[in-house]
Amino acid sequence: MRIGQWGLKSTFKSIFFLIAILNNVKFTYSFYVPGVAPQDFRKGDPVEVKAVKMTSTKTQLPYEYYNLPIHCRPQSGIEYKSENLGEILRGDRIVNTDFSVNMDTNEKCKMLCQDIELSEEQTKQVIKRIDQAYHVHLLVDNLPCATKFQLLDSKEEQYEHGYQIGYLNNEEYFINNHIRFILKYHNEKSSDLYRVVGFEIETHSLNHSMQKPKENRLCSIESDSSDNSVVPQKLVPGQKNKLHMTYEIYWVASEIAWASRWDSYLKMSDVKIHWFSIVNSLVVVFFLAGILSMILIRSLRRDIAKYNREDEPEEAIEETGWKLVHGDVFRPPRHTELLVVLVGSGIQLFTMSFIIIVFAMLGMLSPSYRGALVTSSLFLYVFMGLIAGYYGGRLYKTLRGLHWKKSALMTATFYPFVLFAISFILNFFIWGKKSSGAVPFTTMLALLTMIFGISLPLVFFGYYFGYRKQPYSQPVRTNQIPRQVPDQVWYMSPMVSTLMAGILPFGACFIELFFIFSAIWDNQYYYLFGFLFLVFLIVVISCCEIAIVMTYFQLCAEDYHWWWRSFIASGGCALYVFFYSIFYYVTELDITEFVPTILYFGYSFLISFTIWIITGTIGFFSSYFFVSKIYAAVKID
Repeated sequence: MRIGQWGLKSTFKSIFFLIAILNNVKFTYSFYVPGVAPQDFRKGDPVEVKAVKMTSTKTQLPYEYYNLPIHCRPQSGIEYKSENLGEILRGDRIVNTDFSVNMDTNEKCKMLCQDIELSEEQTKQVIKRIDQAYHVHLLVDNLPCATKFQLLDSKEEQYEHGYQIGYLNNEEYFINNHIRFILKYHNEKSSDLYRVVGFEIETHSLNHSMQKPKENRLCSIESDSSDNSVVPQKLVPGQKNKLHMTYEIYWVASEIAWASRWDSYLKMSDVKIHWFSIVNSLVVVFFLAGILSMILIRSLRRDIAKYNREDEPEEAIEETGWKLVHGDVFRPPRHTELLVVLVGSGIQLFTMSFIIIVFAMLGMLSPSYRGALVTSSLFLYVFMGLIAGYYGGRLYKTLRGLHWKKSALMTATFYPFVLFAISFILNFFIWGKKSSGAVPFTTMLALLTMIFGISLPLVFFGYYFGYRKQPYSQPVRTNQIPRQVPDQVWYMSPMVSTLMAGILPFGACFIELFFIFSAIWDNQYYYLFGFLFLVFLIVVISCCEIAIVMTYFQLCAEDYHWWWRSFIASGGCALYVFFYSIFYYVTELDITEFVPTILYFGYSFLISFTIWIITGTIGFFSSYFFVSKIYAAVKID
């Protein structure tokens, strides 16, 4: 009865904890800690406009701003901003531009580039980027530009990140060669200090004959037709094209405070879907909790009472079920080192993920600090090597491992090696496309230095102390001769049990997975980390519960090889994540080229592999705890 009460209490405690957090999600969503300090301007002060990159959801290959000849280089030369690891890995190449903007100073027309003559090859390049739906991303005071549009059905205003290079109309290509900056500022009435709180862009296509250059890089827009109609700037393939690049600046006073200026970018119109995801996940948890409680209260209580019955020898009941394998249940598995390596890597990834999500939920990783999420994840991963080493070393000793130094080396390098090997191959494809998404060689060296200079020593340090500790206590002794495992029914095979075990944890997170994939592949901002934290907790609880259920059924079938099975079955969620990535590719993305397809499935495999290690580790430790508890509760002769 004690085990049943423990299982029921822990389950309901988890559920009550989730409900308590649900009531505070609104606070989690609105709490904001800015990543950078606000910058104050006075009227007429220069406001620098920087370019980040060009992106496309069709190719997933970012390019530098100056990759196209229509973007004029500054006369003073190109200056690249120093970037962190996260920005570099995202393909950001922040650079200065020739836009001249002054605080609260409107300009009707300014000339950015005059008399650009595109050759046939350059025209072909620009048309190709228009076909691929590339967007340009600019920054003003670290605030990205956005294009406003309305939804057709609800007329609700939405923002699209960046602005389009051009468009296709009736099989003809037109370039957006006139850009209107709509900049919003906020200032207190008693102060002469201004702060930038909004950056919208409107694009227009104007024939170069309408753009009349003037002195001091000024210009005017004049129609040559009698009805003042606007003639767009067409790009004709196979011939040279002449055009001007112009822009105008329009400042608007706004009541938006500086700390709230990111709200329009982070606003989600489908919060109800997130709530549906949470409710759906809670149903999964209740379902699993019911099964688990039934097993713990009914089956285990009955089994333990039967096994502990003090009968006469002639009335002794023959041992059956999970007690029958008590002499083999803690026998070290095959390939012990590999299992310890995977579990150690899982501990490192799990602790890193948990801390990152918590800090992001509290607003500590603001999107205004570009690349903060990726950079923080990398540094946290290498420092979590200490925890991974300690618990990996102690588990290795429990499983009677002898070569702890070899195991420590493999734990520190296995996951980074897989990640680096696949990313390095994919990087060749990106290099071949001359994309800014290609990771520079110096950045690769920096990442390797972090692995071998920080993570590896910490893993060894943790292994040293973990291996010196006493092994985890086991309630029963292991027999010298292993018993034979009887033939198993078909649904207890590793493949079937993995597929069965992965459905429920995946069902708890697949809705939130859609928004995460949209953020990664559709260049969207994801900032609902309050919801993500809840889903993360629910997935952890689901993996624990399903791993315990599958381990119990396996032991009842007198199969004591639960070590690997608990890891693989609990990690079955990752298999469905990869299947979902295929479904998302077919239904949501418009990728048609070979290299973007290779990149998509390569990175999707790495995401699924990471999830497999994390969920497998969760299932392994929950099964280990469960097995230790039930065998400690029965009397063994």
